[in-house]
Amino acid sequence: MPSVAQKTYSFEDLSSQFPLVYPIPQPKTHPDLIALKDLNREEDLLRNPDSFRAWWSAIQSTKDSFTAQLKVEKPADLPEEVQELLGPLASPLARRYLQRTTYLYESALQNFPTSFKLWKAYLEFRMSFVLGKLIIKKRAGGKKKFPEMKDALEEEQDDLEEWDTCLDPVVGWKEWKALIATFERCLMWLPNLPRIWLMYLSIFTNPKCPAVVSITHARHTFDRALRTLPPSLHFRIWVRYLLWAERKGGETMVSVYRRYLTIDPSLSERFSALLLSESVGEPRPLEAAKLLLSLARKAARGEYTSAEGKSPLQLLNDFTDVVEKYAEDVGMDVEDTDESNAAIAKKEAEDEATAQSAAEPASVGGKLIRIAGPPVSLGPDGKPLPVYDEDEDLLNPKKLNIEQIIKKDGLEMYKDQAGPLWTGLATYWIKRGDFDRGRETFEKGIKNVVTQRDFNQIFEAYSEFEDSLINAMMDGLEEEDDDDDKAELEEDMDRRMKEFEELTDRRPFLLNDVLIRRNPNDVQEWEKRVALYGDDDEKVAATYTKAIETINPRKATPNLHRLYINFAKFYEEGGASGQAEPDLDSARRILEKATKVNFKQVEDLAEIWCEWAEMELRHDNYDEAIRVMQRGTAVPKNTKVNYHDHSLSAQARLFKSLKLWSFYVDLEEAIDTVEATKAVYDKILELRIANAQIIVNYAAFLEENKYFEESFKVYERGVELFTFPVSFEIWNIYLSKFVKRYAGSKLERARDLFEQALEKCPPKSCKSIFLMYAKLEEDYGLAKRAMAIYDRATKVIEDGDKFDMFIVYIAKATANFGLPATRPIYERAIEVLPDKQTAEMCLRFAALERKLGEIDRARAIYAHASQFCDPRVNQKFWSEWNNFEIETGSEDTFREMLRIRRSVQAQFNTEASYLAAQAIAASEGNKPASQDDDDYDPMAAAEKQANGGAKGPAFVAATKTALPKPQETSTPQASAPVVNTDEIQISDEED
Repeated sequence: MPSVAQKTYSFEDLSSQFPLVYPIPQPKTHPDLIALKDLNREEDLLRNPDSFRAWWSAIQSTKDSFTAQLKVEKPADLPEEVQELLGPLASPLARRYLQRTTYLYESALQNFPTSFKLWKAYLEFRMSFVLGKLIIKKRAGGKKKFPEMKDALEEEQDDLEEWDTCLDPVVGWKEWKALIATFERCLMWLPNLPRIWLMYLSIFTNPKCPAVVSITHARHTFDRALRTLPPSLHFRIWVRYLLWAERKGGETMVSVYRRYLTIDPSLSERFSALLLSESVGEPRPLEAAKLLLSLARKAARGEYTSAEGKSPLQLLNDFTDVVEKYAEDVGMDVEDTDESNAAIAKKEAEDEATAQSAAEPASVGGKLIRIAGPPVSLGPDGKPLPVYDEDEDLLNPKKLNIEQIIKKDGLEMYKDQAGPLWTGLATYWIKRGDFDRGRETFEKGIKNVVTQRDFNQIFEAYSEFEDSLINAMMDGLEEEDDDDDKAELEEDMDRRMKEFEELTDRRPFLLNDVLIRRNPNDVQEWEKRVALYGDDDEKVAATYTKAIETINPRKATPNLHRLYINFAKFYEEGGASGQAEPDLDSARRILEKATKVNFKQVEDLAEIWCEWAEMELRHDNYDEAIRVMQRGTAVPKNTKVNYHDHSLSAQARLFKSLKLWSFYVDLEEAIDTVEATKAVYDKILELRIANAQIIVNYAAFLEENKYFEESFKVYERGVELFTFPVSFEIWNIYLSKFVKRYAGSKLERARDLFEQALEKCPPKSCKSIFLMYAKLEEDYGLAKRAMAIYDRATKVIEDGDKFDMFIVYIAKATANFGLPATRPIYERAIEVLPDKQTAEMCLRFAALERKLGEIDRARAIYAHASQFCDPRVNQKFWSEWNNFEIETGSEDTFREMLRIRRSVQAQFNTEASYLAAQAIAASEGNKPASQDDDDYDPMAAAEKQANGGAKGPAFVAATKTALPKPQETSTPQASAPVVNTDEIQISDEED
């Protein structure tokens, strides 16, 4: 007997076993369908056919019985490939199990045809024997109830059913067919249940689904599901439908996606990616490009929102990427593009002419009056439908005019992305092999961009293209064997290399063109362009001329006047190279033209006139220089013009330009007469535009020419024109010049001048005038008047200068009247000076008293000054007082000095540590630090001892500068009786 492994099974042998459940197994046709032990169950079911529980229990018990038998059954003794073909029905027990259970399910459904539970269990049971065992996937987290379609597709893709050991669709085709027929019967009874439809549709996503039903029948089934179920449940069907279509690819996928996009355009970007994917069929770049173009336009109009969060520009960039990659399939060639461009230009011209004619007033002289436009198509929502555009029609096979699309949808809308758009358009032509058109596009892009960033992008792409083309030619030259072709290729390569070098040399000029296009009024960029031409006189002159014609003076960047001046110097110096003859007439014409330009600043126009005069001076045309300045400074009849009124032209305000008049007066001083110069100065003063420097210069000019009195009159006019602090400088110069000129010969006049100067002089500026005034009195007047001036100065000048003035006052008083005469000055200084300066003045006063031998007066001064000197800060003061007491004092006076020092330190002590220590001592019941206690403070003991005798000098009362004394800390102890030290002691015997 041959072994099983040696036995062969034919297709007929295997397929003859099927179908197992069609027609439905019955006890008459299948004698072994019911065993003896099942008779009681059958009788019970016959008696109770309406009992759902009885039927369900019979089905479950049969399943449990066969499941237990299948677990202990040995594997079928069949070849491995046969077992793989038969799948779940490889063993006789499994086939018998299928028939018996099917018999029970079918019998039950005859009694309960609308039971969802029964049908669902039956269908799952049947599917397990055809599709195999369902693989249960573990899911992390839950699902959104209503996710976006994009997210739903991704989630459903991961959750698609997978089965194990599927029945071969060829061998078991009849069984597959029976399963599908069962689903159809179920849907006849339960057509509105989405779960049944989803189970049915899951068959078509099985990789081994028979081809007969996996395409056309599946598509019809999806369509029937959409027609049968309510719209609220279509979402669940479309998810499976789209995934199924993606697996099928080709025309099926395109048709399904087109249908879905009519109701939900959110998957348009996914559809465009599928159209370009090779995994779902042959790529359709033209359709993908049109779809992306449509999305970019709709997004720009606000009619579409990208599901992937892309902006309209990003969608347009996706379109350009498709165009670059599939240039041959998407865009027109050169000839078609030119024809399309001509047609579009013609149509635009006609539309413009029509618009202009429509803008004319309507008339009744033979012309029709247009009341309304052509009829407009409306959509279901009542809104006008968009105008048909063949560039957005996916079904239209006409290719795209890429140049017009980039121009209209890219360059006109996204001006800041001109560089990438021009580069993409040029790359499109290069990919098509139209190198000349690509080079032309690069040149056009460079001539149209207005930012340096865009220029750099285009130029780099242009350079890389030329470099790669030359490298390709070099590689082809090495491989070429034909001499004629080789010579032609060498000639072409030489031409390309020359053009590449010219392109590199043109880069600075091209970049300058870009910056000038961005701002035609940028004077600095025009100057750079002139510098780029170097010694080429013809181009330099042409550049200057073009710049002058282009720049708007009111919008120009600073230093527009320098452009005219440099242009004039270009002719004056004989061109940029200096080789040509100087052309003063051309230079004068340029400057003449510049004087008529309405510059933003009057000073720019004044600079033009000054440069013109300087040019005449350089060529010794002195009279012409004077005439030029006379023209520039011509005064109009109406002189009541506001110099800062920018609504007026620069020419109308020029006569008030101090810069122009200053140059004119310098020119007159240098080459003309004194009278002419005086006339110019007087004109400046008459126009009231002179500054302090003009006054000083005019007076100095008159002084140089021996017009002393007239120079003093100029000073007087100056101090009348200006107020302090400007007039202070004029007074200083005027007074010093007057004193130097007349010394003491006109003393009363000098005194009047000083009094006039001091009359309105603020305190912060009058110190130097007082010193000059006092010096005049000392040298040519009376010492008493000088002292009075010093005394007056100490009362008038600001506080910061008073100390220095008192020092000068004391020195002069000492020199004139001796040391004792300074005592009143010291006393007044102590009264009016600030605390810090008062202490310093007291030290000087005390030193004076020591010189005069007045020790007690000096000690009283030290005591008075001590209230302004913190021992921790002004150690110098306390050191001097200490030395003074050691040299001249006694034990009592020294103790008094120590007591005052301690009191002052407590007065100035505001630190938290000191106050806290005092508070702690008071809370512990100790005596305050300020209280006399021999045990803990030896200084206090000395002071206490001193209190028993005659007291030394105490504080000298200060009327103005003394600080308020701190309040003494009160103690619960009874205060000591106040002792009057000046009381006269009279004994009782003398009563």
